[in-house]
Amino acid sequence: MRFSVPGPRSLAGQLFAMQAVLIAVVVAGYALFTYVSDRSQAKEAATRQARAVARSVADSPSVLAATRSPDPTAELQPYALKVMRDTEVDFITIMDPRGIRWTHPDPDQIGQKFQGHTAKALKGGTFTETYTGTLGPSVRAVTPIQDGRKVVGLVSAGIRVEEITQRVQDQLTALLGVAAGALALGAVGTYVINARLRRHTHGMNASELSRMHDYHQAALHAVREGLLMLDGQYRVALINDGGRELLGVAGDVVGRSVADLGLPAPLTGALLASEPRVDEVHLTASRVLVINTSPVSGGERRGTVVTLRDVTELQSLMGELDSERGFTQALRSQAHEAANRLHTVVSLIELGRAEEAVEFATAELELAQALTDQVVAAVSEPVLAALLLGKTAQANERGVELMVSEDSSLDDGLLPDTLPARDLVTILGNLIDNAVDAAQGSDRARVTVAAYTARREGAPELVLRVSDTGPGVDPEHAEAVFQRGFSTKPAGEGGRGLGLALVRQAAQRHEGTLSVTGADGGGAEFEVRLPLRESGAMAEGPASRTSVSTGSGGDA
Repeated sequence: MRFSVPGPRSLAGQLFAMQAVLIAVVVAGYALFTYVSDRSQAKEAATRQARAVARSVADSPSVLAATRSPDPTAELQPYALKVMRDTEVDFITIMDPRGIRWTHPDPDQIGQKFQGHTAKALKGGTFTETYTGTLGPSVRAVTPIQDGRKVVGLVSAGIRVEEITQRVQDQLTALLGVAAGALALGAVGTYVINARLRRHTHGMNASELSRMHDYHQAALHAVREGLLMLDGQYRVALINDGGRELLGVAGDVVGRSVADLGLPAPLTGALLASEPRVDEVHLTASRVLVINTSPVSGGERRGTVVTLRDVTELQSLMGELDSERGFTQALRSQAHEAANRLHTVVSLIELGRAEEAVEFATAELELAQALTDQVVAAVSEPVLAALLLGKTAQANERGVELMVSEDSSLDDGLLPDTLPARDLVTILGNLIDNAVDAAQGSDRARVTVAAYTARREGAPELVLRVSDTGPGVDPEHAEAVFQRGFSTKPAGEGGRGLGLALVRQAAQRHEGTLSVTGADGGGAEFEVRLPLRESGAMAEGPASRTSVSTGSGGDA
């Protein structure tokens, strides 16, 4: 035979059992105390009642008169029985000074000697005692009947102990009924409370809850993703290590309002929003974050759960991927154009126009080589040169002419390791994309790019300037264009309002500046200045002495 050992009771079950036992002990103790107290009080009450009845009978004028008659029993027995019924005592015995009964509840006892003490009463005093007489144990009072100072008789009134016990038992029965009702009510209340507790604890016992808390704390601080929990007043209720790192907050922030954390305004607005946010991109000073918010509600708003993911690296890689895609599209377009030109050359040869075929092919090669030579001569830094060549092809396909300023000068190896190529691609690539979008469809659609080193206040810096022939930027929006979400693109297009915000973030990460002004001849001109550390390879180009960018107004 196998015996199963019951598992640990749930926390709610343990509390219910403990509360039920506590209520039972309290009620039982109160009942016992009340029984003992009531028994003592009942005996005292019976003693006072017997004494009062005995004194009342002894002081009655009719009783005194009856003691003088030849047959006291004839007058006193009916009187004693009537007083017994009216006062609810068990016996009233009236006797002469010798103790011979004149009255008794049992007529056969009349004329017999009283069983009990009478000495104190014969001296004129009244006393009480518990004595066992013809009716059994009783609490009685004995008092004299006096004619002046002479004792002419005695009165004894008493209540049987059995009757006193019965009174206490009746009270105890009622008390036990009330106690049982209180116990039942307490049990029901305890059950209801613990049923609710059981729902909140999912039936787990204390050790399981403790273990879950330990796992919760370990998991909370182990995950790299940020977790932020806000209460109903948008105060921080919980934040893990990842959340502190991603938001850039330090110290004890629990209990502080989200608005007091010093986060960027768009991010703060998203955290304070009542509606849920799904995979929403936000920028901090140095990171690109994807946030998801989910309100916690149960009849009323209780708070918000926020998850944070760092996609800074992913965003940079996506920027590089977009550039590679642009290069691929440009190569595909050039391959298509090359095929058309090759067919043209072949057709000219077949028609016997060899000289014209050579002239046509040579002109195309010279044009392509001239573009490459122009870019490489101005910007020999390989990453930026490749970016400019790709963006030039992309711009041409969209009907926009991309020009590199003749004053651009950026030699290979000039840039320090502290300025990674990825950030340069992010900055210059987004500025060119923004400029091409603005210039597309305008008269003489053109984008001009300038890249050179310069000195400001004796410190070297890299200058990247992009201008376009588009509608320009309203001076009132000169600051807003750098905020995430600001865009003049249609609402349905993806990636709205993120490019310039990423440019500003990258510039600020390297302690640089980003500004926008009006370009010569219309359009907008964006300029990024990034400080550079001194190095032996540092050289100033012509533009370091004269800040030149032809914009849309003249040839580069």
